Amino acid sequence: MAHRFLKKFTMYDLMVITMMAVLGVAIKPVVVPLAHIITGPLYIPGGVVAGGFYMLFIVLGRSLVGKPGAAFLIGLVQAFMVISLGIYGTHGAASLITYVTPALAVDLLYLILRGSVGTPTGGFLGGVVANVTGTYVVNLTFFRLPWLPLMLGLAVAALSGGLGGLIAYRLQKQLTKFNLHSVD
Repeated sequence: MAHRFLKKFTMYDLMVITMMAVLGVAIKPVVVPLAHIITGPLYIPGGVVAGGFYMLFIVLGRSLVGKPGAAFLIGLVQAFMVISLGIYGTHGAASLITYVTPALAVDLLYLILRGSVGTPTGGFLGGVVANVTGTYVVNLTFFRLPWLPLMLGLAVAALSGGLGGLIAYRLQKQLTKFNLHSVD
């Protein structure tokens, strides 16, 4: 079954998926400490704000590949990287859940919308879904914040994720000008 799923992706698609996964993990140690400057005094986990910027690579990768399941593969590659290499912010085996769930949510969103990041609204929604899902899953798995701080965190995650999705939209537009997108 996995073999049949992977057959729909070209080698170029898989390279883009891997690159987006690596960029998403690589930017995390840079962005999270900066986000802590803003979120620390508010007692909001730094990943809530930073997530909008490292989750944009899930949205961008799904858009560049343009196939259902691409975001899932990006999240899966990120989870395996974090688990196997012990990269920044590892949650051990729970990383499978915390990295793959937001990616699945992005794939589901674009299946429902029957598209990708082709519009600013599509990019914004992709970022919101990724970051809100990630924030909620991490909260459920680790933090278990009370209702009010959780709602505040999810609202901030939606804003940050939306901004990251808009950045993904702009990047996708620029990369498309250079024909850096999947062609079958």
